[in-house]
Amino acid sequence: MAERPASAEGRKGSGSGASGQEWYRDGLRFECTMCGNCCTGPEGVVWFSREEGRAMAAELGVAESDFYRDFARTVDNRWSLRERELEDGRRDCILLDRASVPGKVVCGVYRARPTQCRTWPFWAENLASRRAWEAAKRRTPCPGMDQGALVPIERIRIQRDSTPE
Repeated sequence: MAERPASAEGRKGSGSGASGQEWYRDGLRFECTMCGNCCTGPEGVVWFSREEGRAMAAELGVAESDFYRDFARTVDNRWSLRERELEDGRRDCILLDRASVPGKVVCGVYRARPTQCRTWPFWAENLASRRAWEAAKRRTPCPGMDQGALVPIERIRIQRDSTPE
């Protein structure tokens, strides 16, 4: 999974340079390619709120208690989605579907996915600097970063500021 720090320590900073302006003030390009790379990787966390848990349970058509039992875990007294270990040692989000759409990877609860997922790649740690953005693009790897439609700074700020710590 695109690695998320388990605490707020990795999220400080808004990407403002010495001039006080974000380095991405002209916007950034991003278009999801449905590769699933942001949902696969080393062990990580996908934080979600109780409200998001209820919405994901409803999207899956299961009781909320069953959702928490089968799809969630606690990390540092917070809720995170479970992961499924792959043969190569990487981990997939438990909700990642590699079979339904040939050649694509989709989310099993896309319409109800957590805010953390909705805001990728506009996380504060990825926006801390151009170097951090490039590192996230390589590490994930995310072929949609710097591709597709230009996302204006106003929308980036909203996504950055709504991502859970």
